[in-house]
Amino acid sequence: MAEQSSTTGQNGVDQQALDEVVRFTSDLIRIDTTNRGGGDCEERPAAEYAAELLADAGLEPTLLERSPGRTNVVARFEGTDPSAGALLLHGHLDVVPAQADDWAVHPFSGEIRDGVVWGRGAVDMKNMDAMILATVRHWVRAGIRPRRDVVIAFTADEEASAEDGSGFLADRHAPFFEGCTEGVSESGAFTFHDGRGTEIYPIAAGERGTAWLKLTAHGRAGHGSKVNHENAVTRLASAVARIGAHQWPVRLTPTVRASLAALADVYDIETDPDDPDFDVDDLLKRLGPAAALVEPTVRNSSNPTMLGAGYKVNVIPGEATAMVDGRCLPGGEDEFRDTLDRLTGPDVDWEFHHREVALEAPVDSVTFARMRAAVEEFAPEGRVVPFTMSGGTDAKQFSRLGITGYGFTPLKLPYGYDYAAMFHGVDERVPVEALHFGVRVLDRFLRTA
Repeated sequence: MAEQSSTTGQNGVDQQALDEVVRFTSDLIRIDTTNRGGGDCEERPAAEYAAELLADAGLEPTLLERSPGRTNVVARFEGTDPSAGALLLHGHLDVVPAQADDWAVHPFSGEIRDGVVWGRGAVDMKNMDAMILATVRHWVRAGIRPRRDVVIAFTADEEASAEDGSGFLADRHAPFFEGCTEGVSESGAFTFHDGRGTEIYPIAAGERGTAWLKLTAHGRAGHGSKVNHENAVTRLASAVARIGAHQWPVRLTPTVRASLAALADVYDIETDPDDPDFDVDDLLKRLGPAAALVEPTVRNSSNPTMLGAGYKVNVIPGEATAMVDGRCLPGGEDEFRDTLDRLTGPDVDWEFHHREVALEAPVDSVTFARMRAAVEEFAPEGRVVPFTMSGGTDAKQFSRLGITGYGFTPLKLPYGYDYAAMFHGVDERVPVEALHFGVRVLDRFLRTA
């Protein structure tokens, strides 16, 4: 690998990188890595594809599996300053299911039509995987080395439990991430159009914690025609209704406060999120469409998602179950537990089906400043703001290694493109120009990080 300083190649990525980021996105989409949960997924073909591209560029990727076919890829690109903390650059290879009959274009075609790449994973998140591959291959061609070591990880199982992916890597293969102090991955630095002519670029500096729950109600089984005051279905339904209707109190974390202050500044709204009398709901109303960036993260949440009970219409079952998607803000888990105990009541038990920590990253860090600068260089008309993700990413598992995680997958998106709807939605797609912007911004950030 050539050893040229990070000051070279300041004119940005070459045309080959722009072509490759589109081709790699399309190729990866065509590799069906649907994760249906319960171990029903095979990421190995996509992992081998990525590893081959890294090896072709002179890197030495390692393939790691906890379960057969659930393959992860890890490689290290050495920087020029061994004393600097390494940066983890990670993306997952699996995708959620897609029903082909619902799509205008087959979800695993990777078709490029009218300047848009179509298919499952175009946004979540084979686009970022392709950006990473295109960027590091460009560095090798141009003889560029970043200041910091960059550890590249393509993971399995992010769309389920991460047990075969980032959890496995963090728990069993920590030496691969030696020296990593910060990590960068999905869901940040995309264009948010506010409908008023302002382009906002939110960079993620936090995530709510995952608290997926299983509720179980027990009762007395019996004939459906008889009076039964110990009906498990009724008990469960009452608890689920209480959970679904519950209004969680406002809890503002440092990142959310910073996000609210930045958005207020965008719209010249005089407010102080640190004021004891601050009314967050009033500010959200005044922010208009931009409130969507922060509204899901000012509170914990608990949304019932699945119900299960019975086997025949005239039989009252002795047990009924439900699943709830809960999310906790940093520091909010004790309140979450106490509230669930109260909402479920004495006749319904609950347990964590899957749980992961909430994350908070500093917005006054050098790394955040350099992410901001990279976006502003290629989108000078944009307004960069920090935000907290309502959901979660592999950054949760990597945090076990002391790695601070940010969400940074840069995309310049046209007006009318509904970025949020692309995640797990029908007709997922990404514009070619957005991919070009992404690889340019990612390259600039990583060389200055």
